[in-house]
Amino acid sequence: MPVKPSVLFVCVHNAGRSQMAAAWLTHLAGDRIEVRSAGSRPGAAVNPAAVEAMREVGVDMSAATPKVLTVDAVRASDVCITMGCGDACPVFPGKRYLDWTLDDPAGQGIEAVRPIRDAIRVLVEDLIAEIAPGPAQGRG
Repeated sequence: MPVKPSVLFVCVHNAGRSQMAAAWLTHLAGDRIEVRSAGSRPGAAVNPAAVEAMREVGVDMSAATPKVLTVDAVRASDVCITMGCGDACPVFPGKRYLDWTLDDPAGQGIEAVRPIRDAIRVLVEDLIAEIAPGPAQGRG
C-alpha cells in the first residue's frame, strides 16, 4: 500500500451503506486514509435514518451528498469496496476489490439501521488494521 492508501466505497444510490462506511473510515482513521464514496445511480439525498444512526455514535455525516461513480474515482483508489448492492466498479490492474455483504438501509427505520451501522464499523476497523495500522482516532 502507498504511504496514504485510498479507499472507494460504492453502492448504487450512495445514500446509505457507502456513506456510513466512508464516514466511519474518516472518523476512525483520520487523515491516514483518503476516503471516497460514490454510486452508479446516486440518490437525491443521504438516507436520514443513516445520518441519524451515525449521529447517535458521534459521527456527523449531515453534510454528505450522494456522488456519481466515475472511472477516475476508481483509478485514484487503491481499494474499491462494493456494499453487497450488486454494483460493480470498472476494473483496473493493481486495484484491490472487495464486496461487503450488508443489508440495505433504504426505507428502514433507525432500529434496522443501527445493526448495519455497527457491522460497517467492524469491517472498517478491520480494513484500517490491514491497510493503515497505527494509532486509532475517534474511538471512545
